[in-house]
Amino acid sequence: MSDRDDRLEKTFAALPPAPGRGFATTWWGHAWLRALEDSALDGEQVRQGRRYARAGAVGAVSVRPGGLTAVVRDRDGTAHRTDVLVQEFTEGQWDRLLGLAAAESGYIAALLDREVPPELAEDATAAGVELLPGIGDLDPRCDCGEWDHCPHTAALCYQVARLLDQDAFVLLLLRGRGERELVDELEERSTAEAPAPQEAVPLGVAAAEAYAAWEARPARPPLPAPPALPDAPGQPPTLDTEAEPQLDVDAVEFLAQAAASQAWRLLAQALAPGHADRALPAPPTAAEDAVRLTAEAGDVRVRARLAAATGRNRAEMELAVLAWGFGGSGALAALEDDWTPDRAALALARAALAGAWADGAAPELRRVRARWTEADAGRQLRLGREGRWWPYRREAGRWVPAGPSAPDPASALTALDPEDPA
Repeated sequence: MSDRDDRLEKTFAALPPAPGRGFATTWWGHAWLRALEDSALDGEQVRQGRRYARAGAVGAVSVRPGGLTAVVRDRDGTAHRTDVLVQEFTEGQWDRLLGLAAAESGYIAALLDREVPPELAEDATAAGVELLPGIGDLDPRCDCGEWDHCPHTAALCYQVARLLDQDAFVLLLLRGRGERELVDELEERSTAEAPAPQEAVPLGVAAAEAYAAWEARPARPPLPAPPALPDAPGQPPTLDTEAEPQLDVDAVEFLAQAAASQAWRLLAQALAPGHADRALPAPPTAAEDAVRLTAEAGDVRVRARLAAATGRNRAEMELAVLAWGFGGSGALAALEDDWTPDRAALALARAALAGAWADGAAPELRRVRARWTEADAGRQLRLGREGRWWPYRREAGRWVPAGPSAPDPASALTALDPEDPA
């Protein structure tokens, strides 16, 4: 080890046992563990290492450019000196990586928050710099004599995943640069790339002048009190006459009643405490509003016309109405928007799935785009673009919305469990 590496070496105290929890919650922590699990030839050795780490058998972890070291103890107390080596970046690779990071203020902010932006990792890969280790990049060394990953090196890797969750600079230190050195160089590069300051242009008026104008303003009457909320929506007039109608009277009466009900709901929301501080929701699309109206329509003919107007058949509209009842436009999007998450959204989804269940309790889920299916149980989870999980159940050969959304996959899947008869 060089004198420089010796100065950069950082030691982390032994972490407490971690029964029943996952070892990584961030996408880069999961990427680190995939490099271990995809490289090891003996899966049982890796599983035993995970049990060692979970039981607290890994001592203090020393991190330095190019490697990790810790003492890992067997169940009988035998101590083993364990190392995992990682390839350091060359000066050229560091130059490309730091150039990318300094070019985006968001990248610097994320790094200072001890996070790895997925976009930075993608840009670095495109520039020929693999920030995260891949298959075969974690080189194990242990005095137990194993040439591949043994339980001791696997335990060290699992423990380091927890350190990476807390501080992404651990990964950058392994690649060859310490935190202080990186921060200084990023600040230097950012300053060098910042545009030259332009001559200031006076804007607005002097504060004293603005205050004087405010004091001299004419008095204005107070705003009137908001109207009281009626007990119920108003009833539109009937259109039933003896004259030959030139339009569908039943449909028009339904639209009038639906408009009155919607106006009543909007007024109730506007009068609710804190309404003025909340952002206005996006207005519904024509297709979404047709589903809302169908949910309120009792006339079969009206429901059929609304379905036809949106290009849905009767069965499709029934599913749309069911979804709408569970969560409005978000639930409808989960039903009909078969989207593909980008790398960042997929990394967050994988982290949520990995952390949702203890070891051995997670169901077997197969992913296609943004849908995770447990085929044998007829259950499915759908990830919405807003980051929430929607439960679905297989019924009569089709996937049917089964409940409202949840912030995590385990809670959403609970909606699909059979009810306790007690």
